[in-house]
Amino acid sequence: MSDTSAGDVVATAAVAAAGWRRAGVAGAAIGVIAAGAAAGVAVERLTVGRGMRKKARLALDAAGPYGSLRGVSGRAVADDGTELYYEVDEVEPDGGTGRAGTKAGAGSTAPGSRRRRLFGRKAPVPVTVVFSHGYCLSQDSWHFQRAALRGLVRTVHWDQRSHGRSERGRAQAEGVAVGIDQLGRDLKAVIDAAAPEGLLVLVGHSMGGMTMMALADQYPALVRDRVAAVAFVGTSSGKLGEVNFGLPVAGVNAVRRVLPGVLKALGSQTELVERGRRATADLFAGLIKRYSFGSRDVDPAVARFAERLIESTPIDVVAEFYPAFTEHDKSGALPAFLDLPVLILAGDKDLVTPSSHSEAIADELPDAELVIVPDAGHLVMLEHPETVTDRLADLLVRIGAVPGEAPGSSNVGEHGSSAQRPGG
Repeated sequence: MSDTSAGDVVATAAVAAAGWRRAGVAGAAIGVIAAGAAAGVAVERLTVGRGMRKKARLALDAAGPYGSLRGVSGRAVADDGTELYYEVDEVEPDGGTGRAGTKAGAGSTAPGSRRRRLFGRKAPVPVTVVFSHGYCLSQDSWHFQRAALRGLVRTVHWDQRSHGRSERGRAQAEGVAVGIDQLGRDLKAVIDAAAPEGLLVLVGHSMGGMTMMALADQYPALVRDRVAAVAFVGTSSGKLGEVNFGLPVAGVNAVRRVLPGVLKALGSQTELVERGRRATADLFAGLIKRYSFGSRDVDPAVARFAERLIESTPIDVVAEFYPAFTEHDKSGALPAFLDLPVLILAGDKDLVTPSSHSEAIADELPDAELVIVPDAGHLVMLEHPETVTDRLADLLVRIGAVPGEAPGSSNVGEHGSSAQRPGG
């Protein structure tokens, strides 16, 4: 018999909320949000005991290869002195069967025949693919795509400031608000350090896509002279303040009013909140699953991997970055990508950056390929890795960076629904 009940779930959330209330009146709102979210995970908790869940997490953490890929490390220095951590995977002389190619198998879902079809010989056009990750994640969120491309095309994976292995933003430590423009300058610093010459392919998920827009807004000459193609995954060019996160209108309006204050208050009580996170691990995992994935049959190891990525972001960093998204508006920067091959990809069940935001980007870039992936949430590159990897591979084929049977050779009906525009 289970050691818990639906009442226990709500009670656990209430206990955490009681602690959070010490952060001020705004903290009380977390109690409402937490109790409501608890109902969403009650059934799961009723069927699986706490001890079993803990053992399952430990087993998944020990056995899961996700996030284990490492490259040649380096550090770029941002304009405020913040050190930004990045890793480079170089092209192997033997076309990917050397050191990096051997490691690529860890956690990769790409069959060997598929790798041979898309990446059978050395890339004829040298490019560096720069991957930018999203909010509360790290470079490891690109695990599957990194595994598929590893040793076959030069890639750079970096951690945004205050995330992953990068240093906490120095300007933020002095009270300066972080903005998307700052992230664009950070990306420029990483490019200058890790890929100072040659053609670039920019790939960004969520906040990473916004970072790319900020780069184009501030450094249009860089995009014009060096960027060969771009891929926007689950991102937005603005109006994020209108997202309802799948909540009723009344509920989302209440959340919008109190959430900035709640996060700011909680960010000042880091130790308290981190204890609350640990005390309500099941609730936290349920929230992550709801807002990260769109399908019900997500690999538990992948879901746990996403949970580990997000829970590693300190609450003060969560609070620090949140206001930047409501202020984000880079639709005016999109024309910098008009003459480039562009992939815009989103999950049809994304509650964080809904697919309508990707469609809005596509409206500004009418020649772009727009792909809406069925049964996919915000972390589409983890939930449906083959689809995302195939589309990225097709983009690289289009610019001649990797060989393939023909541009667009992926089976659209098998991997996702395509809304490709004329000329895309």
